[in-house]
Amino acid sequence: ESSGYESESAERSAAAGGTCGRQRRARTAFTSEQVCRLEKTFQRQKYLGGTERRKLAAALQLSEIQIKTWFQNRRMKLKRQI
Repeated sequence: ESSGYESESAERSAAAGGTCGRQRRARTAFTSEQVCRLEKTFQRQKYLGGTERRKLAAALQLSEIQIKTWFQNRRMKLKRQI
């Protein structure tokens, strides 16, 4: 029996050893166009400055944090491959 509130399910998962009362943000599902553009940009430069990050975020309709995180994850993927 649930009232349908998300906080109630969060409390249950926290009680079961889950997220300790904080809900995780949903995973971003990047479109193929976004990934293609991100990969092309990554091939040119592995690190983005603030200006480039803002421009790319606006062009792809993503947040700057999403761009920053994607680049961090991509650099780690490259490091693992090497």
